[in-house]
Amino acid sequence: MTGNSERRIVVPENLAPPDRAGDFEARALRAETSGRFTEAVAAMESGRLHFPLPGNGSTADRFAALRAVAEDDLCLARLVEGHVDAVAILAELDGPSAESGSRWGVWAAEPPGEGLSATRRPGGGWSVSGLKQYCSGAHSCTHALVTARAEEGRRLFAVALSDASYEPVEGTWRALGMAGSDTPDVRFHEAPAEPVGGVEDYVNRPGFQHGGIGVAACWLGGAHAVARPLHAAAARGNDPHTRAHLGAVDVDLHAAGLTLEAAATAIDSDPLDAKGEARLLSLRVRALIEAACRRALDHVGRATGAGPLCHDQRHARNVADLTVYIRQHHAERNLAELGTLLSEREGL
Repeated sequence: MTGNSERRIVVPENLAPPDRAGDFEARALRAETSGRFTEAVAAMESGRLHFPLPGNGSTADRFAALRAVAEDDLCLARLVEGHVDAVAILAELDGPSAESGSRWGVWAAEPPGEGLSATRRPGGGWSVSGLKQYCSGAHSCTHALVTARAEEGRRLFAVALSDASYEPVEGTWRALGMAGSDTPDVRFHEAPAEPVGGVEDYVNRPGFQHGGIGVAACWLGGAHAVARPLHAAAARGNDPHTRAHLGAVDVDLHAAGLTLEAAATAIDSDPLDAKGEARLLSLRVRALIEAACRRALDHVGRATGAGPLCHDQRHARNVADLTVYIRQHHAERNLAELGTLLSEREGL
């Protein structure tokens, strides 16, 4: 055998990891989250759980409610946030009312790829076909608001999810983080669709920015959940480093909470964005809260070591879920957009 020969290592079959080992846990998490989502929507309809519409004077209560759900369970918060965002969008764009018992998602991600196409049907109305990625609640939502490309441009459509017209693509969500949020790709097959608003109305309305801040409220709730073992560790002993980490996390999360409250006040004072500052506000708030969440993840890990990650399943899930969820922030792309807006304003 020469020194350049490649050595092929064969893993014995009984030692090879099963391809679908994680699927059973993911299915259980999806089922658990789906059940809790159904209960949460029922609580909203009965008035036991309340999410005021943004811009109506109680936006701080809306954000606080989202944060509270997320502190309990980020995967549940992802579905609840989608539902209450859909209700707000339907109200803002004069769409159809959400029927009692219906559970809505907002499936508007548009990464590179096939995407959805919308066409007018010969007998009237519209249909959508194609592949939509990142569809949270794919197996538990009864309706979805989806973005699709029409001949005249991108539009938003309301779609009732029937087995004949849509199909979650199994195996397209492999992440351990947010596994319970049930976020696979979904394929639509000429699904009947009702337009909501006009071309580009979905992204151009003020509520698009308000909804983005609502997502950041969920991130903040997740960060508070991640910090629980750090609070417990600091209370158990007198280690100054642990308490220093706790102090750093408290400063970040306290500042993020104040920023969220200030954003709610700003939204209520200018719900229609007459000042043209909604995008600037959203970019600032989301960037600040995302950074606070990243630092919280780092401080908690450095302070508590591997123990909670290895022995506390709830904490391990919280860390994995938050790590994935904050990637809805587009990092330097969003910061570059913020910098561009600021430069343009200063150049006026």
